[in-house]
Amino acid sequence: MAKAIPKKGSRGRIGSRKSIRKIPKGVIHIQASFNNTIVTVTDVRGRVVSWSSAGTCGFRGTRRGTPFAAQTAAANAIRAVVDQGMQRAEVMIKGPGLGRDAALRAIRRSGILLTFVRDVTPMPHNGCRPPKKRRV
Repeated sequence: MAKAIPKKGSRGRIGSRKSIRKIPKGVIHIQASFNNTIVTVTDVRGRVVSWSSAGTCGFRGTRRGTPFAAQTAAANAIRAVVDQGMQRAEVMIKGPGLGRDAALRAIRRSGILLTFVRDVTPMPHNGCRPPKKRRV
C-alpha cells in the first residue's frame, strides 16, 4: 500500500469554526404544541443563533408539554444569546400549547427588552376539512 502524501497546508483547524459575533437585536420564535415547546433565537436576518426545546432540557413524555418545561427551554435558549450581547428582541409565538405564557414569562425575566410580541399561529380561512371528532 502506498502512503498518502500529506498536503502542504492541511494542518487541521487552528481556531474554532464558530465565530462568536455580537448580536444586539434578534427574533425569538416560540413554537408551543401540546406535546413540546421549541424556542429558537435568530438574528434579524433569520440565521439561527441558539435553540432549545423541552425535550433537550431532559423532559420526556407528557412532562414535555408542561409550562415548567417551556420555561426551562426558554431560559436555556436565552442564556446563550445574552452572553453574545443581545439586548433587544422581537417575540413570535406560534401554537396552542401550554408553554406559550411560561416561555414568554421566562424571556421577560431574562432582562432582554422586548420590542413587540406577535402571535403567528396559522389560522385557516376555512381551508381543509378538519378530521372527524374523537369518540371516547
